Amino acid sequence: MADKKETSAKTAKQKEANEKATLPPSGFRVAIREILRSKSACAALIIIILILLFTFGGSLFLNKAQVTEMNIADAYYGWGEAGHLLGTDDGGRDILKLLMMGGRNSIMIGLSVTLITEIVGLIVGLVSGYYGGAIDSVIMRIVDFVQILPQMPIIIVLTTVIPNYNAVTLVLLIAMFGWTTTARYYRSFILSQRDRDYVLASKTSGSSNLQIMFREVLPNITSMIIIDVVLTIAGNIGIETSLSYLGYGLPTTTPSLGTLIGFANDPVNVINRPWLWLPATLLLLVISLSINYVGRALQRAGDARQREN
Repeated sequence: MADKKETSAKTAKQKEANEKATLPPSGFRVAIREILRSKSACAALIIIILILLFTFGGSLFLNKAQVTEMNIADAYYGWGEAGHLLGTDDGGRDILKLLMMGGRNSIMIGLSVTLITEIVGLIVGLVSGYYGGAIDSVIMRIVDFVQILPQMPIIIVLTTVIPNYNAVTLVLLIAMFGWTTTARYYRSFILSQRDRDYVLASKTSGSSNLQIMFREVLPNITSMIIIDVVLTIAGNIGIETSLSYLGYGLPTTTPSLGTLIGFANDPVNVINRPWLWLPATLLLLVISLSINYVGRALQRAGDARQREN
């Protein structure tokens, strides 16, 4: 009798294990698997984590007032001179500390802009793609109008005329144009989902349009959202850096990668003082490449045809 119970228990466990084995892996597990399978993506993810620890973790031990305080007597120290590992700038400020705070500020702005553009773009793309027809046409014409506007010149003009300009203002200005690309991206996926059987079944069961959009359609494009978020962060960091490099980004009292790279505007600094601009340039390059490699792995995870077998 005991043997029969043990046999039935083993059979039940084996059946349960077989059922679990036949279940498709979740999107998160697929993404992690693709990243771990790719040596470049895995290395890129580790580098991103180290950069975040360097910028966000390191800046926790810094005082902004002290970091940005000028001391002309310590100006233009080179690599490793007077205890400054990466030297100092024209105001005697430590480049390593500026790099920590500047990297943190640039990444924070990239994340903030991405958060706003993803939320706005997702809602607009969801509504436009789901309803279609006249609503889609009106929304897309508005998107077309915003996209043809010259983004950089408008932001530069606004930064010079807006009073009390700060980091929040810069985030809102960049996000004011960035949501359109995101909206088009999500609209294309929603258009392919709205006529699927599960959507028609939900309509037949009496579910409201909002319920169908956010409870049925939205979970089916989660992988696309993750991919777009990762790749958009790199683009927004680049936009902030470009504006700060030109002198129209963050205020001069706020460090960023763009303000550090801006030292390369002086030919003397390019040739004789590479410690002023080279570390920030390399950090921006590493961030962009690392995010790109992770984004490629996520793209493979989102498309079964591109996954490594």
